[in-house]
Amino acid sequence: MVRRIIDAPAHDGAPPPAARATVQRVNVDEGAAGQRLDNFLLRLLKGVPKTHVYRVIRSGEVRVNRGRASADTRLSLGDEVRVPPVRVATRTAAAPAPAREFPVLYEDEHLIAVDKPSGVAVHGGSGVSFGVIEQLRRARPQARFLELVHRLDKQTSGVLLLAKKRSALTALQEQFRARDTDKTYAALVIGTWPAARKVIDVALHRSTTPDGVRRVHAVADDAQGGRRSITLVKVARRCQAYTLLDVTIKTGRTHQIRVHLAHEGHAIVGDDQYGDFELNRQLARGEGLAGARFQRMFLHARRLAFDHPASAERIVLEAALPAECVRLLGVLCEPH
Repeated sequence: MVRRIIDAPAHDGAPPPAARATVQRVNVDEGAAGQRLDNFLLRLLKGVPKTHVYRVIRSGEVRVNRGRASADTRLSLGDEVRVPPVRVATRTAAAPAPAREFPVLYEDEHLIAVDKPSGVAVHGGSGVSFGVIEQLRRARPQARFLELVHRLDKQTSGVLLLAKKRSALTALQEQFRARDTDKTYAALVIGTWPAARKVIDVALHRSTTPDGVRRVHAVADDAQGGRRSITLVKVARRCQAYTLLDVTIKTGRTHQIRVHLAHEGHAIVGDDQYGDFELNRQLARGEGLAGARFQRMFLHARRLAFDHPASAERIVLEAALPAECVRLLGVLCEPH
């Protein structure tokens, strides 16, 4: 939740302010700290078109601590966000997120690690009503604090870490920023990956389209806005026209694995943004798979290692490959 201070005239019998345009000054609390400004506003201004939200950010009408800010500005606890007058369409209240537990890989009084399924967002926003965090909070109403430590793409499955205390959240996020964690993903890519290709050191540039869609491109090292990105790759299994890879990231850029592997000419199977769209359609229909349809992206966060925020003990968590991925490998890797 956030605390709002609304600049509005005294109520004089006019329609309630829900449908009236007013300036809001919103203080960032623990639940919103660390969010990007655009995601924060999209969540706050439900009913306002995404294009309009990005327009008011670009125009400078949105202010953070009285200064201009960009869409990717990270908010901190206590920041004041000035939101300009915007009209929100009158609508019925959205249904609350359904309570849902997820397979628990590890839990104590400081943190919880779950095995996130593919197709479930980690949080609501950007056209998604709710995600893992909202569903877990509904399932655990007694939890005084529950926040995401990091994020996974909606179509990526695997180990997801959440903090149950503010101190744990701060300590764990600092480890992620300092690259003191080890994250390994299983990725099935198209084609025969060259065994000698073990390091991808290619800068990435992230942009946002006018309608709010994030796009990431591989760029030259000296390109403006490019950020150095390093991915380590190891061949785990060869399957005819595909290769199963173990992928470790040394930098945590948006869509890093997906863009790096596609840039090398070996897109991830099922990737609907950077992959082979026709092949994805064929696999979704089960063509050549003996009826074993595959309708997701084959990217799975299978291992995460970090230092426990209280004891400093090194914790290593692993999530087994999902059943649909195992079935696909069973078909593609059959000897012929």
